[in-house]
Amino acid sequence: MHKFGEMSDGTEVHRVQLSGYGLTANILTYGAVLQDLRLDGHEPPLVLGFEDFESYLAYSPYFGATAGRYINRIRDGHFEIDGKTYQLDQNFLGKHCLHGGSAGIGKRIWDIEEQSSDSVTLSIVLADGEMGFPGEMRVQAIFKLQPNSTLDIRYSAITDKPTICNIGHHSYFNLDGGKTIQEHTLQVHASHYTPVDDELIPTGKVVDVESTRFNFQEPKEVKLGVQDEILDHNFCLSSGRERLRSVATLHSPPSGVSMQINTTEPGLQVYDGAKINIPVLGLDGTMMEPRAGIALEPQVWPDSTHHSHFPQAILNPNEQYSQHTQFAFTKVRA
Repeated sequence: MHKFGEMSDGTEVHRVQLSGYGLTANILTYGAVLQDLRLDGHEPPLVLGFEDFESYLAYSPYFGATAGRYINRIRDGHFEIDGKTYQLDQNFLGKHCLHGGSAGIGKRIWDIEEQSSDSVTLSIVLADGEMGFPGEMRVQAIFKLQPNSTLDIRYSAITDKPTICNIGHHSYFNLDGGKTIQEHTLQVHASHYTPVDDELIPTGKVVDVESTRFNFQEPKEVKLGVQDEILDHNFCLSSGRERLRSVATLHSPPSGVSMQINTTEPGLQVYDGAKINIPVLGLDGTMMEPRAGIALEPQVWPDSTHHSHFPQAILNPNEQYSQHTQFAFTKVRA
């Protein structure tokens, strides 16, 4: 562990390096961010990020962050629980709540509870009413490297009041170091997706992917799915949280690197990085342009609180939120 930077108030940000099973990962105490991820025998970084902390504060679109209390969007920045309406921070377009608000857990300092050569446990306590959410909430994140070049991530949370909880990992992946990911192939085991309006808020419909650009049931180049339009949609994996299972595979033909995603979550948000436009260098020493990486975020379906037929994210005081996600890498040797 060593100092990576500091917040405006002087609070130090530390970076912890994990190594083992063919992977090297750097985790920050800021935002429980995956700052860098490398695969043995593959030179480029697997994720987008920065070498300096100041760039995270100025330019990061949640690169590698642990997003929450509620990842993704909540329409009009409000929700109702037990007959009471809560107004949240409206940090997206000045009207919706995104990733838990402007000071969500992806932009806060976490504490290190435990660490070893291949694992680190981070935690954070959120005050009742913070960003408008009810309940004091304690969140824990465990990053662990496992056999078969697997990054294993477990999130858990408890609360002292009924609230909503939807935490997710927000890395942008690039498996070959190329300028874009549009020639990567993507397969998502989802037969339906949730359409969005012009402000990227789910309409409430659940639509079959057949005969649409959202059909990734068989591997397909990402660019064939986007057709010059933004791909920033939830793919419906199941109607509720399930046991850990394979839900998606991303592959780069030029590098031979593949990434399998296993998760317990009912949804996978796929964002093709169309709005990336960073004026500073990334980890590989080059500028990051639109679609330089793709975000694949296991989570509860976005804006679920406004759609009773979506999987729900309610967390009560007598319950524990628990999410398990794995990113497993393989490389076909030339």
